[in-house]
Amino acid sequence: MTIAALEALTFGLGRLVEAADAAGHRLCLLTGDRDVYRHELAHLAPGALDIVDVDTDDAGACAAALSAVPDLSGLINSTDTWSVPGADLAAKFGLPGPDPSAVRLLRDKSRVRALLHERGLSGSRAVAVPAPTSSATATAAAAEILREVGLPAVLKDSAGTSSRNVWPVRDERQLHAALGEAAQRPFNGRLFAERFFSGPVYSAETLGWQGETKLLGVLSRQMSPEPSVREEAAAFPVAFPLPELVRIEEWAGRVLAAAGHDSGFAHVEFVLTADGPELVEINRRIGGALVGEALCRALGTNVYEALVDTALGRRPALLDAVSTGAAPERATAFVLVYPDRPGTLTGWTGLDGLAAFPGSPEWYPTAVPGRRVEHLSDQRGCTGIVLAEAETAELALHRALSAAGSIRPTVVGDDARG
Repeated sequence: MTIAALEALTFGLGRLVEAADAAGHRLCLLTGDRDVYRHELAHLAPGALDIVDVDTDDAGACAAALSAVPDLSGLINSTDTWSVPGADLAAKFGLPGPDPSAVRLLRDKSRVRALLHERGLSGSRAVAVPAPTSSATATAAAAEILREVGLPAVLKDSAGTSSRNVWPVRDERQLHAALGEAAQRPFNGRLFAERFFSGPVYSAETLGWQGETKLLGVLSRQMSPEPSVREEAAAFPVAFPLPELVRIEEWAGRVLAAAGHDSGFAHVEFVLTADGPELVEINRRIGGALVGEALCRALGTNVYEALVDTALGRRPALLDAVSTGAAPERATAFVLVYPDRPGTLTGWTGLDGLAAFPGSPEWYPTAVPGRRVEHLSDQRGCTGIVLAEAETAELALHRALSAAGSIRPTVVGDDARG
């Protein structure tokens, strides 16, 4: 029997292969760019999985590829970009999977915000912002945002990923500047505005089955100073008092139920305001970067087995193995490493010294020398990630920051002078 994956997150493919094997299935990856998985593939034995090279943006081509997969029993789609086509394909082939209409809702951040506001689960409305085509339309858009949302506010792409096309604005000057920039950008969805919520950012990592939601832990998220909105570091699991964890678990369950996500993993980003949690966005998957690895180490098990269980239409055993607030087996933290300027990546200095740092730091490259690095204000500029361990997330973060501080990406500018 075979389980297919319609693309995957950059890291975790090896864990997914092991999980499929444990379930007695072979994993088949459909991908339009196997180079995305170069780090994972380099650590897998040859032939550990089947890879089908196909244009994964072409639904017809993906359907044809899936038709050729022998004994297809499940389809995993663990990314935001391919979540809607993945749900459609699962339905087409009669495989277990989410309701495609619910997946479409979750891919539209403005619809989710509006729905939660209607149900009393968010203090902000979502205001659609027509693309400014002139100074007059930009002025009108700014006036509506000021009237309906107020300041501070956030402008964002309703279907954005990796913190692209996100503008926090605190005054009218920033608002008009953001609208001007937005008019020059392509969008995956459409531009909308919502209230800016003040407080630290976290994500609730959850697993659900038929409406039951279990909190696997809370991930801290260190963000860059404004106006950039890139992620800098994260640690798992945050040592909240048990009553606070229960409160977050109950809140996440209500939010996911309202948004129609009743089974599988969810990565629920939120701001912990003075008045309680406020949603940033919902991703119906394991968190990106090294969140999956952090979950595996903290819980002492391969959590990707739950991903396989869900794809096969059965209740994940992990739901019964996790106790809210239990001490982690190993806490972890990871730091994203960015260059200090755009240019062509030539390598890194400091990698050979990682072993001298505490916490068994590990290096996970996200770019290869020769790649042009341009977008330093969001995660596209990340060149690699340092992961470190400790007894607590706080100590792990200290270790990861220390180790990552010794690594410097080297880039050469277009003028060849660096």
